[in-house]
Amino acid sequence: MALKDILPGRLGFGTAPLGNMFRDIPEAEARATVDAAWNDGIRYFDNAPFYGAGLAELRMGEALAGRPREGYVISTKVGRLVLDEVEDVSARDLGEKGDVFKHGRPNRIVNDYSESATLRSIEDSLKRLKTDLIDIVWVHDVAQDFYGDEWLSVFESARKGAFKALDRLRDEGVIKAWGLGVNKVEPIELLLDLEGPKPDGFLLAGRYTLLDHSRALQRVMPKVAEKGLGIVVGGPYSSGALVGGPNFEYAPIRPAMREKIARIKAIADRHGISMKAAGLQFALAHPAVGAVIPGASQPGRIAEDRAALMEKVPADFWRELRAAGLVDPMAPLP
Repeated sequence: MALKDILPGRLGFGTAPLGNMFRDIPEAEARATVDAAWNDGIRYFDNAPFYGAGLAELRMGEALAGRPREGYVISTKVGRLVLDEVEDVSARDLGEKGDVFKHGRPNRIVNDYSESATLRSIEDSLKRLKTDLIDIVWVHDVAQDFYGDEWLSVFESARKGAFKALDRLRDEGVIKAWGLGVNKVEPIELLLDLEGPKPDGFLLAGRYTLLDHSRALQRVMPKVAEKGLGIVVGGPYSSGALVGGPNFEYAPIRPAMREKIARIKAIADRHGISMKAAGLQFALAHPAVGAVIPGASQPGRIAEDRAALMEKVPADFWRELRAAGLVDPMAPLP
């Protein structure tokens, strides 16, 4: 089944913040945020065991308990097992995202992309999410930002293990779709070129955004569209950089990027449109994109995202961005 046929809307909910990303989010606030998403009509929720060592999935399970299961779509990820034993959170080596989940649970996280770990990871996620069905499974972070020079060997172990297991589970009807959930373009390119397991789509975070899209546009978007697969865009605001936050790619914004953001904002201000609207509507304009999943840890953010999606953005705004060289000449515009 095509990914676009599974996704229940253009706006989904990314649950990384529910894993206490960057801060210790009170239980009530996390719950209110999921409730706000549900009340807004959002029916696609993306999770991962990695988010707070199971915390995001536990919170999501609690918040969605009692909702009709056929009424929403859940994706989660494999590649990292969350164990019962605890570890020193500050000593974890998590590649470029080292401190992102330091406020999560202290449970030990083990990287494992084998078939047996993939099946166990799904079992564990089903328990935490309090459900008997996961619709979409993404293989998490098989890329250079986490594994450095070792990333190709990690990808290879996923190819022999997770990819084959998920291909089989989909063909057996246990899950509806699978693919990669990554922050880099290269693993998607690699998987698209392989004979063998056939993914249904990809969750690509941070690489098809208003601030950073050229590489994805050239290397993977055409092939994804041509094969009839779909892309879920994660991190559409580039870690908050687009909407006034201090970080780009989980690290402080560099001067050149700060200048680019300021130039886009000047054009947006002149046309009276929000940066959120520019970011969401840009990502969704590509025919390969099925949904965007901004993360939220406060209920008010959901209404802002919905408003941004509905905002009327004049064609002149996009033309001006193009003329100023602020978007790739090949990028489809709304």
